[in-house]
Amino acid sequence: MSKSKGAKEPSYGEAATRLEEILSRIEEGKVDIDELSGLVAEAAGLVALCRGKIHAAEIQVKTITEQLERDLSAEVDGEPDGDVDQNIRY
Repeated sequence: MSKSKGAKEPSYGEAATRLEEILSRIEEGKVDIDELSGLVAEAAGLVALCRGKIHAAEIQVKTITEQLERDLSAEVDGEPDGDVDQNIRY
């Protein structure tokens, strides 16, 4: 995974696809021994990138779900949400 200055970081999907390509080449024996260490280093960088993206997504999901739980708890505890007229009778 060589990066030139200003190169855009690959998306998770792009990184996963590249990892699959590298793995396929290695498994099929299509890699020259001189090229192998470079591909393994690239794969290691891609794995680290994917792990970082997964971790960031986990944090975002946790933050969002915690906020939703707080909002729901506040509604259940009887706090008006500001959109309901408390004086309406049916």
